[in-house]
Amino acid sequence: MSIAMVDLKGQFAKIKPEIMEAIESCLDSTTFINGPSVKQFSTALAKYLSVSNVIPCANGTDALQVALMALDLQPGDEVILPAFTYAATAEVIGLLRLTPVMVDVDSSTFNITANLIEKAITPKTRAIVPVHLFGQCADMQPIMSLAAKHQLYVVEDTAQAIGALYTFPDGSKKMAGTIGHIGCTSFFPSKNLGCYGDGGAIYTQDTKLAEKISMICNHGQRVKYQHSCIGVNSRLDTLQAAVLNIKLNYLDEYSAARNKAAIIYDELLKDVAEIALPERSPMSSHVFHQYTIKISGNKRDELKAFLQQTGIPSMIYYPIPLQEQEAYRSLGLISGNLSVTSELCSSVLSLPMHTELSFEQQEFIASNIKSFFSK
Repeated sequence: MSIAMVDLKGQFAKIKPEIMEAIESCLDSTTFINGPSVKQFSTALAKYLSVSNVIPCANGTDALQVALMALDLQPGDEVILPAFTYAATAEVIGLLRLTPVMVDVDSSTFNITANLIEKAITPKTRAIVPVHLFGQCADMQPIMSLAAKHQLYVVEDTAQAIGALYTFPDGSKKMAGTIGHIGCTSFFPSKNLGCYGDGGAIYTQDTKLAEKISMICNHGQRVKYQHSCIGVNSRLDTLQAAVLNIKLNYLDEYSAARNKAAIIYDELLKDVAEIALPERSPMSSHVFHQYTIKISGNKRDELKAFLQQTGIPSMIYYPIPLQEQEAYRSLGLISGNLSVTSELCSSVLSLPMHTELSFEQQEFIASNIKSFFSK
């Protein structure tokens, strides 16, 4: 049985006529940079997220970097982030000569929490970067209260959770990335909303911040050849915007398909004692960018190798804790012992998860996992 970790080919086949028409229109117009599709997508995404301002950019890493640049942080300022995340989150902090302060995460949701953040706050702390990992939001209300108390900025990394909905204690709801001062996302092809190359976006309710972000993305200029600040060249090209305009219309459908697949995995694997299934936060919907299980008994790597032999792909996000990466051993600071992060890096395994996953494929995956543990 042929199984993909992410089946972009199958997804593309279903919307191919729409995609090809959008691309052809862009090619006919030859507006490859800042064409009408870019503005159209920015407006459509802002409406979807119920946010005032969306600034498209070249990729998710640029989104994080530009967001931090817009806050006028100074070299040596401390930025708190989870240790259990992709290196890009810490990378941009280091590039800007800021100090990444790595904190542990919750063992059930894999997300950063206000309690863990508070222990890491010092007089040098200026910002917090919550990463909404694997498809659900960190518990943002206490994080925002903590940030207000200490006058800190909050930059949400929502590259894996676009479309997730956070519910506040009073029942009100906001989309992932629209709660903090700035939200950032990636449109890397395998993301829930992915283009056919690189792409990203930054969003904020603050109009002044949005103006500054737009300038930074465009070489620091508001008017051509008039450079008000040091900027970068970070644009979402028109072809990618044309693709995203089509795929945004399907995002909720894609999220529903991923949730359906997650429920099927839950049912098929619920009796495997060696597996801890993904826990859902009571404060957030889940869009299942990844379906990530925890394997007990130090059997994770052995299971991964076994599945590979049967033609079943799987991924380890992330095999080496951030605090143990060579680039960040001397650059970053550590808050606490990061024991949960270390345990997760040695026990988590992500199974195939995408919009085209069939019940037969999931049954095949589950039966092989059960076979492994019955040996």
